Amino acid sequence: MGLHTTGTTVPAMSPDEPAVPRSYAWLVFALSFGLLLSDYMSRQVLNAVFPLLKAQWLLSDAQLGSLSGIVALMVGVLTFPLSLLADRWGRIKSLVIAAMVWSLATLGCAVSAGYGQMFLGRFMVGVGEAAYGSVGIAVVLSVFPVRLRATLAGAFMAGGSFGSVLGVSVGGVLAQAYGWRWAFAVMGIFGLLLAMVYSLVVTEKRLGPASSKHSSASGEGAPVRTLLPRLFSSVSVICAYIGSGTQMFIAMALLAWMPSFLNRYYSMAPAKAGLGAGCFALISGTGMILCGVVADRLSRRAGIRKWTVAIACSLGSLVLLMTGFHLPAGPLQLALIATGTLVAAGTAGPAAAMVANLTPAAIAATAMATLTLANSLLGLAPGPAVTGVLADRMGLLGALQVVPLVALAGSVAFTIGKFSYEKDLRRLGLFPDLALKTPELQS
Repeated sequence: MGLHTTGTTVPAMSPDEPAVPRSYAWLVFALSFGLLLSDYMSRQVLNAVFPLLKAQWLLSDAQLGSLSGIVALMVGVLTFPLSLLADRWGRIKSLVIAAMVWSLATLGCAVSAGYGQMFLGRFMVGVGEAAYGSVGIAVVLSVFPVRLRATLAGAFMAGGSFGSVLGVSVGGVLAQAYGWRWAFAVMGIFGLLLAMVYSLVVTEKRLGPASSKHSSASGEGAPVRTLLPRLFSSVSVICAYIGSGTQMFIAMALLAWMPSFLNRYYSMAPAKAGLGAGCFALISGTGMILCGVVADRLSRRAGIRKWTVAIACSLGSLVLLMTGFHLPAGPLQLALIATGTLVAAGTAGPAAAMVANLTPAAIAATAMATLTLANSLLGLAPGPAVTGVLADRMGLLGALQVVPLVALAGSVAFTIGKFSYEKDLRRLGLFPDLALKTPELQS
């Protein structure tokens, strides 16, 4: 059944009532979140064993970097096509297969005899992990009411920060106690067990109407050429992509350079600086959750307020980080930087919720993949690199004093999106019942 663009379109699910029992919906979230932790733990465990691999195989730093970079490369290249395939073929099957691929590949890394085999294993880890984030969040959002989207999206995306910290810390402990091979092996076994549980508990049949595959109103069966333009069919959805990506620029720059900042300006040893940076990563993830919760609570009767929360987080990060990095080293500086870090990525949940609201349910995973690409191209990739270039010219502190200015672009994008939201919802005919309950959309 094709998509309609009139105001009479029936939404695939009620914005107020979950499509499945609440207890089952939270079980789906817990298992999906667990697999996301496994995803990032399998990806980041390598960083914990760099010194051991370098000593045993006499690897260069360039070779070590390639073992990490190949995963990110495959994720970037394959996220969109694999997400689109999952939307058309079945999201649950795709998630289970993806988890098994990255888990088996991680086990392969555990038995690698040299650099070549390890590189192949890491290549397959990237293939398996490529679309999990976008497809997983699409599944999670499909089983909950619309009013919880920012909370769930923020919490799910925060799993990347938590999984990264767990991968490095747990992997380091295992490698020190039992050797680097066991660090990979434990991560792989954990992922396989969780994938098997997921396949038994979460099925397309049990999701029922929550699955786009079973919803005639979601656009299922429509030609891909008809669905894909809807990913960019409104000003507000494009603004959500841009705003989210620019805020990720700041968040990733902070996380990448925080160990060096603590080492250079607080005279912390590398190990202690790394631990401190891990704390900032947890703060960033916590901010995604908290800001998502705030956005959903404030927008219970006025959905457009999610945009307001995103604007506030963006401007808040600008003021807090600019002020913090201009202060002398000390507890007050760290407190302001930590608070700025808390809200810098807090736009992730509201932005994802807006993307989900403004795109067809049948291509929800593809829409999340598009958001992921925007985050990567505008933020995750250039953030650390541009900060490094600036640091070479004006010192690291000078660079970190300039980077928060990027939040101005995010604030402008979210503001434009807010003022376009009402018109775009009515034109696209998406969630009209939600729009009618929203005071701002009646004015």
